[in-house]
Amino acid sequence: MPYKCGASLFERVIYFQYFYYFQALIHFMKKAFILFLSILFTHKLIAQQRIIAECTISYNISATDSANVKMKDALKASSKTVYIKGNESRVNLVSPAFNQSVIYDKTSGEATILREFGSNKFITKLYNDKWLAENKQFENSRVETTTDEHKTILGYDCTKAFIHLKDSSVYTIYYATTIIPSVKEFEYLFKEVNGLVLCYEGLGSKGEKVVYTAKKVNLSPVPISAFSIPSSGYRGL
Repeated sequence: MPYKCGASLFERVIYFQYFYYFQALIHFMKKAFILFLSILFTHKLIAQQRIIAECTISYNISATDSANVKMKDALKASSKTVYIKGNESRVNLVSPAFNQSVIYDKTSGEATILREFGSNKFITKLYNDKWLAENKQFENSRVETTTDEHKTILGYDCTKAFIHLKDSSVYTIYYATTIIPSVKEFEYLFKEVNGLVLCYEGLGSKGEKVVYTAKKVNLSPVPISAFSIPSSGYRGL
């Protein structure tokens, strides 16, 4: 409503009432629209990524071309399985030479390592400070994501990224951004990764590159017995 210089006092009062009313309405609508966009964006992020507290992940293990034939055969016969339930994780590594299980409790920050060499069985308990010392090389790592390179693994769209360590070591990973495990520390190297790592490069005993690739992700409940610590049959190490 355009203001008229010759308008009566009543018309001027009505004009200014309408003017301030529309100004307040526009201001309110702007704030409401910003709030709507914020809620929509937050909901989209939540919908895109969910935390999985029950899962079993099985990995194939292979070596790069630089490894010798004996090493390749040994890795081909090996496997890695990760169990996650709530705040607990267990990682089983099975190979022709030895078997190893790492049981980790995120709540207490403690870990138990079980090793089997033939008929010899050993157990090592690492309290929180010892566990952190064991993994100190992975502390303060930096994850560099390359959004332009992806790979589909088991139906999950995985983003390529690099994990940079303090000693200048670099690990290449592919991780699913839509799901994230409740215990990312099942592999301490992945502590800062915002997703589930389904493929990564590690280092073998002689420095050769070893590739771990997920072959199955099972989201069914994991038995609590998988995280039981044996009370006998193992020697302390």
